Amino acid sequence: MIEHTDHPLVFNAQIGSDKYKNATLPAQKICPFCHTETLIDIIRREGNKIWLQNKYPTIEKANMTVIIESEKHEGDISTYEREENREIFKFAFDSWKEMIDSGKYSSVLMFKNFGPWSGRTLAHPHLQIVGLEEVDGYEHISPEHFQGLEIKSNGVEITISTRPIMGFVEFNVIISDRQDIDAMADRVHELTHYLLTDYMGGRCDSYNLFFHHFNGQYICKIVPRYVTSPYFIGYKIPQVNKSDRLEEIAEEVKARLKKNMD
Repeated sequence: MIEHTDHPLVFNAQIGSDKYKNATLPAQKICPFCHTETLIDIIRREGNKIWLQNKYPTIEKANMTVIIESEKHEGDISTYEREENREIFKFAFDSWKEMIDSGKYSSVLMFKNFGPWSGRTLAHPHLQIVGLEEVDGYEHISPEHFQGLEIKSNGVEITISTRPIMGFVEFNVIISDRQDIDAMADRVHELTHYLLTDYMGGRCDSYNLFFHHFNGQYICKIVPRYVTSPYFIGYKIPQVNKSDRLEEIAEEVKARLKKNMD
C-alpha cells in the first residue's frame, strides 16, 4: 500500500469573505474581466488573452494566478473557433511552463472551472495556474487514473478512466509532445462540447479541466460535474459506470471525433 502524507491547503477565510462580499456589491456586478482597463498585476498579455495575479489569493503559501481566455463573457473552450481555442491552449501552456521552470514551487497546478457545479466564482471564461510552495499536487495521482477504454483520434490518445479519481466519467486527452498542443485543444473542444450538448441528454452544464505533466506526457483530464457523490466526500471512494455504459459513451465519442476531426 502506498502511504501518503496529508498536506491540506490552508484557506484564508478573511480573504475568502472579502471576495464573496465584494462579488455581491452592486458596483461589482460589472464583470472585471470584461473591463481589462481596470486590471492590475498583469504578468503577460497576448491579444485578448491575459495572465495576471489573482486579486483574491485565498490559499496560503501559494501563488495564485488567472488566465483570462477571451474578451467574450459567454465564451468557452467548448464553443470557441478552432484557431482561437488553439491560441488559448498555447498561451496557457507557456504560462504554466514559466511557473514550473521558475523552480519556486513544490508543484504547479493548472485547471479550469466551468458552470455552476464546478467551483467557479466568476462566470467570465478563465483558467487558473497555482504554484504551491509546500504541497505536491500530484501526491495522490497515479498512472491508473488516466488508464481505461482507449479511443484514438488521428494519433492523439483519449481514454475514459476505468479507475477515475472521483467518477463517474473522466476523459483523458493525452499527448507526449508540446508540439501536439493544437491537437489536444481540438479534442478537448469536441469533448467539452459533447458533455454540454449530448452527454446525459444535455443535462450536464458544468465541467472541470485538470492539466497534468505526468510520466513524460501532457494530459488534460475532463470531468463533468454534478453534485458530488457522498461516497467520495465521506470516504474517498470513487464510482465508475458499468463497462457497457462506458463502452456506449466511447462509441458516441468515436463517432463524434470521426465526423469532426478526420
